[in-house]
Amino acid sequence: MNQKILVAGSGKSGIAASRLILKTGDEVILYDSNATLKEDELLHQFDEGRISVLLGELKKEDLAGVSLCVISPGISLDAPFVAVLKEADIPVWSEIQLAYHHARGKLAAITGTNGKTTTTALTGEIMKAFYDQVFVVGNIGVPYTEEAQKTTKDSVTVAEVSSFQLETITDFRPDVSAILNITPDHLDRHKTMESYIEVKERITSNQSPQDFCILNYDDPVLREFGKTIRPKAIYFSSRQFLEEGYCMDGDRIIRNHEGERTEIADIHEIQLLGRHNHENIMAAAAISAEMGVPMEIISQGIREFKAVEHRIEFVAEKAGVKYYNDSKGTNPDAAIQAIKAMPGPTLLIAGGYDKNSQYDEWIESFDGKVKYMVLLGQTREKIAECAARHGFTNVMYAEDMQEAVKVCASYANRGDHVLLSPACASWGMFKCYEERGEIFKDCVRNL
Repeated sequence: MNQKILVAGSGKSGIAASRLILKTGDEVILYDSNATLKEDELLHQFDEGRISVLLGELKKEDLAGVSLCVISPGISLDAPFVAVLKEADIPVWSEIQLAYHHARGKLAAITGTNGKTTTTALTGEIMKAFYDQVFVVGNIGVPYTEEAQKTTKDSVTVAEVSSFQLETITDFRPDVSAILNITPDHLDRHKTMESYIEVKERITSNQSPQDFCILNYDDPVLREFGKTIRPKAIYFSSRQFLEEGYCMDGDRIIRNHEGERTEIADIHEIQLLGRHNHENIMAAAAISAEMGVPMEIISQGIREFKAVEHRIEFVAEKAGVKYYNDSKGTNPDAAIQAIKAMPGPTLLIAGGYDKNSQYDEWIESFDGKVKYMVLLGQTREKIAECAARHGFTNVMYAEDMQEAVKVCASYANRGDHVLLSPACASWGMFKCYEERGEIFKDCVRNL
């Protein structure tokens, strides 16, 4: 018997989920609480199957015959309509849970506060050098539901998974999972750090002793977590030498396994800047090795890989000043890593949407390297006040990205670096961090 499934959210994730459901012969009610959307524009995106659109407030009577809700990751479980679903005893799945239900083959799933996109992209490139059919999905830009039906028993999927997606999994089970790090983020949604940690750790909840979980040994929460999980824990560290696991030996990234040392890469041969990227490389190497890729192919993939767009991405050199786009640095910890990666004096463009983050550690990380900070968006006064408390007063405001870039260009000296690394989300001024990064790059090129 065909199911009737409510898909909540009409963005990229919701559209992809709806298309997958329609292909399986089930019926879709595409729901969005935004009553101003146009029903015919939404329906125009589908060419097959039974689908209807519901906008505005969701009432209990709207749920007649509905057996499941698939919720888009951008929607909080505190949204009023979720209470209506719970009252009607309708289960709520994430988009990745739906995709997993229809997918085949081997699955690696990567989460963490920072580094997910770089690690996912690098892992995907390594896999493609060894396996014939590889899908790279999730937060990296392609919804898992868009590719799920293309997978086969011989294919490999590498998924970037967010805390929002992990909130509503049921039997989602990767062969290899990875938690790269956990630092404060999205506390506007998860409310407490404890809740955020618990959601991230759910990635292992259905794994067995035959599966693997890659963990950051330098993160005390994850180091302890590794002692409690069913899958085999494999650690990486950029700060400590590990007798078993992935670590640094001078300028070399190595693997120590059962008494045997393997050199993976020399940091001078790779194109990714900064210690945090050495960690991303170790994680990608560990995931790939447990997915069956030979170490020589892993090493070659690491040496050939270029930085992900919007993550400490070199844009251009103008009048002896180098410009870097780190628009994906949407929280203070990611922004700290970007500052650490800058090789010299830096002018910083920051600010944006407030996710209830604290900025003290970020300001302290400037450590004489940041000469000026130009602030944009909703958080600019909050960040400026925090900077003043820490004795950093070289702060200017800009109304838009063009002004921010021009201010930096006028204050920068030959040999300086201009870095967009906002430590905040893009919402309010931009649709997404990608748009923010593209506008920054356009402004730099037009100098």
